[in-house]
Amino acid sequence: MSAQEQHSRGYSVPTGRPYALKELHAKLGALGDGVQDLYEGAHPAEYDGIADALYTAFQTASALAPSKSYTGCPQHPNGALDPEAPDGWGRCLLCNDRRRMGLRGRGGAPAPAPAGEQRRLGYPVPEGPYTLEKLRLYLRTLDECRFHLTIGSPDDEFVRVADNLHRAFIVARELSRPRNASGCAEHPGAPMDPDAPPGEACIFCAGRKRRAQRSAQTPEMLPRIRRGERRQLQRRFERPPG
Repeated sequence: MSAQEQHSRGYSVPTGRPYALKELHAKLGALGDGVQDLYEGAHPAEYDGIADALYTAFQTASALAPSKSYTGCPQHPNGALDPEAPDGWGRCLLCNDRRRMGLRGRGGAPAPAPAGEQRRLGYPVPEGPYTLEKLRLYLRTLDECRFHLTIGSPDDEFVRVADNLHRAFIVARELSRPRNASGCAEHPGAPMDPDAPPGEACIFCAGRKRRAQRSAQTPEMLPRIRRGERRQLQRRFERPPG
């Protein structure tokens, strides 16, 4: 008996994979229709449904793929996380401490590792800028992957689909955030004040500035009237005759 026949006899389909795979194929097929209607400069609210659908498909794909390690490190998958990991380094505290000690031993300062894609809980996070074209690129890659995805596909294929879905979800989520049309870092989605000077178009900040200017003005005090005197009031309109 050949090794291939032994492998085929010893292989068993994981429980629930046929149903989850059918669900994943259906979700991936429906994603293209929603993105096809989008255009450059579309309102952020139009990306909300796309981001939700991508995250739902990502959850299905991540359940089909092998579980990711907490740190993304093959040696210490469930180790401690480095809260001050330099850009480009991994998240494993043990490996980063070892790297820092090696750099100090050679008399060098800790330098970032070669730039790579940031990973969040083991899944890749693409770098900006986030555009509709980048979202469509990830979806085209997913279309190519799903045509070759079967029940007997290796785990690497399911990992690839889950990673690309996570990338696409991050892009759609960032595109669904309010655009900073007013130029205000505090209120990025605020409406714009048409009467405000350039650079101060945020209607919330403009209203706060006007209220502060009013409160800072010194109120005009009327002259004090001595006892027994009558205040001479200046009439705004003449009294009608008769």
